[in-house]
Amino acid sequence: MYLDFCFPREIEKAKENRTPVVLVGGTVEYHGPHCAFGCDTLVAEGLVKKLSERKEIIIAPTINYSPSSYAVGDETTGTVHVEENVFEEYVYNVFMNLLSAGLRNIYVVIHHQFEQESLMPMTLSYMKAGKRATMAYLEKTKGRGWWGSESYKDYYENLGGGDDPFSWIKVIPTMSTAVQNATGYDHAGKYECSILMSLYPDAVKLDRIDDIKHWFTESAREASRELGDEMVEKSLEYLENRIV
Repeated sequence: MYLDFCFPREIEKAKENRTPVVLVGGTVEYHGPHCAFGCDTLVAEGLVKKLSERKEIIIAPTINYSPSSYAVGDETTGTVHVEENVFEEYVYNVFMNLLSAGLRNIYVVIHHQFEQESLMPMTLSYMKAGKRATMAYLEKTKGRGWWGSESYKDYYENLGGGDDPFSWIKVIPTMSTAVQNATGYDHAGKYECSILMSLYPDAVKLDRIDDIKHWFTESAREASRELGDEMVEKSLEYLENRIV
């Protein structure tokens, strides 16, 4: 189910059932001459779409323009980078509105700069915005001193669960460290091209790999749909268990 196509009745049901609301954190980033600029976005969107065929989730609109960084190529390459402080404020407002609507089970799924689940600027922007929004929402609705009130005397017993407010918004990778170790992970190389080929074959054109030489794209010559299918399946198994 897509949030764009929901009506109030669907939102009320989602609140009642704590249906996961899944938002893809995408990028517009240079991935060599052979991969589409939306590579990171497409991988995450493709996996989330497949996940929706396995379990009930609400797919929120993707956020494409983000802190992609100019680490791979500057602005002349087609990469679109939004400064972290500007982006964080935008996402903070998105989260505030979702929380105000009564949604309490929100996931941001990212495929950009999440090697070994390391915390890079874009991921941290989402995480910080999520915690800020949660704190601001609680103070707005419950007043200052909410945590110290008697109504939160079970706070520690609820940590990590649905009644823990700081679990309302979770930022996770498309591929956990375990999945990355099992299959491989790179930027526009053998592994990323393979998973993108599995999900969106038209987004990879290996015959263009020699248009521009890069060290990080050389291994893409070994990319295959078969490897991509394996990566997709392992990623879906992880996401199915992680998004609850």
